[in-house]
Amino acid sequence: MHKIALLGAGGKMGFRLARNLRGTPYAVSHVEVSAEGRARLERELGIRCVPREQALADADFLVLAVPDARIGTVLRECVAELRPGTLVVILDAAAPWAGELPQRPDIGYFVTHPCHPPLFRQEASEAAQRDFFGGEAAAQAIVCALAQGPEEVYARGEELARCMFRPVSRAHRVAVEHMAILEPALSETVGATLVTALREATEEAIRRGVPRAAAMDFMLGHLSIELAILFEVFPGRFSDGALLAIETAKRTIFREGWLERVFAPEAVKESVVEICRAQQGAPS
Repeated sequence: MHKIALLGAGGKMGFRLARNLRGTPYAVSHVEVSAEGRARLERELGIRCVPREQALADADFLVLAVPDARIGTVLRECVAELRPGTLVVILDAAAPWAGELPQRPDIGYFVTHPCHPPLFRQEASEAAQRDFFGGEAAAQAIVCALAQGPEEVYARGEELARCMFRPVSRAHRVAVEHMAILEPALSETVGATLVTALREATEEAIRRGVPRAAAMDFMLGHLSIELAILFEVFPGRFSDGALLAIETAKRTIFREGWLERVFAPEAVKESVVEICRAQQGAPS
């Protein structure tokens, strides 16, 4: 049975992983610095935490469920304690792509992140339909990257990732650079920002007198069909009037060349560095 040291086990993501890793072919040693996190693990999962040194002593995997800004610091504190061949699993590309991982050539670095359940899906149960985050009842895809280590350890990392984020529909192998493009550039810099703008626009319509329920139904219904068309889930097309409105609005809402600026390699690197710095002192 492979042994895992799970650091940050009582945090938001760490708790999810601790729960999902129960009943898998892994023996997990849980490490959590906060009293609240330790109490929750024991209260809800019956898990007792151990000191970090004990968890690392015989670990085959080190899983870092800690904030991006803490990954470099935590690894520098404990990397000398890792056995040769240990696979360090990091849950986001920010710290690796920002150059925060300490040099040690006899260990592996594996990066993985959930895609979350897809927008258009029909689940067999209400619990799965309401599982928007994933890792509970709804299947989701994951992305994985081998940042350092021999090729043969990739399969070990993906196998563990499938257990951590289960149920998993499929795993995409990408480069660490691709993961940084996916997040933060695609999913947060663009996706979360535009979604925020959609909500702000809906609130503006409400402020201008449209009844809230009508505005919500109208926006969410139109988004459903518009996204289905654009992402080729539904074989339709926009009306001529909608196409004209899109082209006109683009000139008002977006600055020319915004895609090139957002996805330029130097912009992606700057974004992950800022994320790491901004999260200094954030709880796990």
